[in-house]
Amino acid sequence: MPLTLLLPLMLAQAGGFDLNNPYASALPREIVEKKADEDRKRREEAAMNVALPSQRPETGCMGAVEADPARSAQLARDALKDAIGRERVRAGLCLGVALSELDQWDDAREAFVTARDAAGADDHASRARLGEMAGNAALAAGQPGKALAVLAPAASDAEAAADTALTAAIALDRARALVAVNQPEEAATALAQARTAAPDNAQAWLLSATLSRRQNKLAQAQTQIEKAAELAPRDPEIGLEAGVIAVLSGNDAAARRSWNSVLAMAPESDAAKTAKQYIAQLGPEGKAKP
Repeated sequence: MPLTLLLPLMLAQAGGFDLNNPYASALPREIVEKKADEDRKRREEAAMNVALPSQRPETGCMGAVEADPARSAQLARDALKDAIGRERVRAGLCLGVALSELDQWDDAREAFVTARDAAGADDHASRARLGEMAGNAALAAGQPGKALAVLAPAASDAEAAADTALTAAIALDRARALVAVNQPEEAATALAQARTAAPDNAQAWLLSATLSRRQNKLAQAQTQIEKAAELAPRDPEIGLEAGVIAVLSGNDAAARRSWNSVLAMAPESDAAKTAKQYIAQLGPEGKAKP
């Protein structure tokens, strides 16, 4: 099938796009949804690591968040009235996690900022984690500008803490926000920072390839997706993107192989559903294009 007929389906599956420049649009919807799941896991991990007092972290508000986030939020608000120091950090953190569970993202962002501000100026690790959580909440609320405002100091704190994994995670979040405010070149710079901080982070290479492809930098996108596949050979999102890059480069056979690999790796996934549609658009294998 002619590439001009295949492109609209791909771009529609990936999200909104500019008819004059389809490569400048946002990162794929399926990657954003996957990132939301990763954000939740990171909030849970941070709850175990950020400036907790001596009591066991599974007790009190934090221990009740998953079972009853609304009650946990109220417990945290009550605690914040009189809390100081580390207790204020803990209460703000708990409130932010509980509100995130309730999808009250704007209030969650404010709670994480409250917790960050309560951390000591020299506690760069806690400030970085809490700042990143505030940035994620802002992104979930559809407020990329507010996300950038809290992610900038979080990035500085992560560097001061010499936490390369967190530095990379914050850079990825900044890239998401920068794409959302239509600053693709700045987003590409943020992704490069993520790759430098954590060169074995497959997600950084995948998102880099996606953005390069959308900027019509197909040779660069190919190099980046190959690195992503080397690091995470069984990630269906990587196989899906590899196929898109291949077909845009005029290599339908390679695209078909990539999409078939997605079907083999994760046949029940959303990526597989999209891959099936792409393969159908290619037509029967070996059939000459009109």
